[in-house]
Amino acid sequence: MSEPVLNYLKENRERLIGKLEKFLAIPSISTEQAHKEDVLKAGRFVADYLKEIGFNSVEIKETAGHPLVCGEWLEAQDAPTALFYGHYDVQPADPYELWNSEPFKPEIRSGKIFARGASDDKGQVFMHLAVLEAYMKTEGRLPVNVKVCIEGEEEIGSENLYPFLEKNKEMLSADFALISDSGMVDKGQPTMLYGLKGFTGLEINVKGPDRDLHSGLYGGAVRNPAMALSHILASLKDDEEHVTVPGFYEDVEELPEDERKLMNEAPGENYVETVGIPETVPERGFTVNEHIMARPTLEINGLTSGYQGEGTKTIIPSSASAKLTCRLVPGQDPQKIQDLLVSYIEENAPKGVTVSVRREPLSAKAYKVDPNHPLLKKAADSLSEAFGKETVFVRLGGSIPVVEQIDQLFNIPVVLLGFGTPEDNLHSPNESFPLEHFDKGMEVLATYYKEAGSLK
Repeated sequence: MSEPVLNYLKENRERLIGKLEKFLAIPSISTEQAHKEDVLKAGRFVADYLKEIGFNSVEIKETAGHPLVCGEWLEAQDAPTALFYGHYDVQPADPYELWNSEPFKPEIRSGKIFARGASDDKGQVFMHLAVLEAYMKTEGRLPVNVKVCIEGEEEIGSENLYPFLEKNKEMLSADFALISDSGMVDKGQPTMLYGLKGFTGLEINVKGPDRDLHSGLYGGAVRNPAMALSHILASLKDDEEHVTVPGFYEDVEELPEDERKLMNEAPGENYVETVGIPETVPERGFTVNEHIMARPTLEINGLTSGYQGEGTKTIIPSSASAKLTCRLVPGQDPQKIQDLLVSYIEENAPKGVTVSVRREPLSAKAYKVDPNHPLLKKAADSLSEAFGKETVFVRLGGSIPVVEQIDQLFNIPVVLLGFGTPEDNLHSPNESFPLEHFDKGMEVLATYYKEAGSLK
């Protein structure tokens, strides 16, 4: 990488951290209408920073919800174009009483910066902007052409993003996309993310009598909706974590041995210690790492029925409901999985109750890029150089819908270069980001932008 760029980042570290703290102090909570102006304020912060850096064109694009910030710098002749995506909105901070410092008054302690958005995603977005600033201030140009699309609705489902991308496909066209909205398998362990799971879900509602009934007077005559729902749910999986819905695995791509090797070489979390369980239960025939990264899942996320107060209330509840979600792998189509689940649930509905299913409208397909792609190899080399360790390659059990959207619309590789850690407390009280990752991450990005510029 350019030594002047690295020196600039070191010499301006305190100023950059101060600027990041101002960004983090904006309570840009996208889900709360009361913070609508704060979300816009955070968008303006990004737009103003891009203008300061020297981007030729910067605009705040209005949507039906919160706006997007778009900008571009396209003066690197014979160099590829990167589309950098991120988000400036954050999750709500409550429960506030569990924070050890104010969530929107950033505080540095124990080598970390604590604030809502420190890791997800303001801190990581800021790192890119700081590196782009360093290049422009030292070399007067960027090593690649850069288009920027930073949104304000990621934490509420990015409802307006896909229509915007589709409408502005030509404006945002690029050779590859770059996203830092993820993390590493462990603090200090460079990690190259080359796949994400897809997502879909539904809600099951079971209706019985028109009111709660006395269990002594009606038990034995009336089907209990909670019991009926329990039968349905219990039938969805066997005791070896294998989903029993016919056709569920039909389109799942076979997991190659070389990918199994990559997955099992990655450090695994000690779940017995970290989440307090007696043992792990991966699907039969697969390790925990393989199941998390490359096998589909079906989970119950919530159950509601009957009396929840203190003591006992002897009733047959009038209704019961459950929320389910599936994490999907390459080859699986969310619509088809919903169809299979709905058919199975309706066919196995117990007598004496009415069963209905509401489909989750937000779905996404899985994403995977060849781990040997030159853009990923360059990124892995940049990570290894900065962190002093061999980079591990993993697929994430979570979902980032925008990745699949970019893949579908633009047909370009998406480089997922994240610097978060399992200790960052995303979406929880005391969210933080290690300053070591802030420093080394910017070194990675500075090297990577330069290396990516040499690929075309």
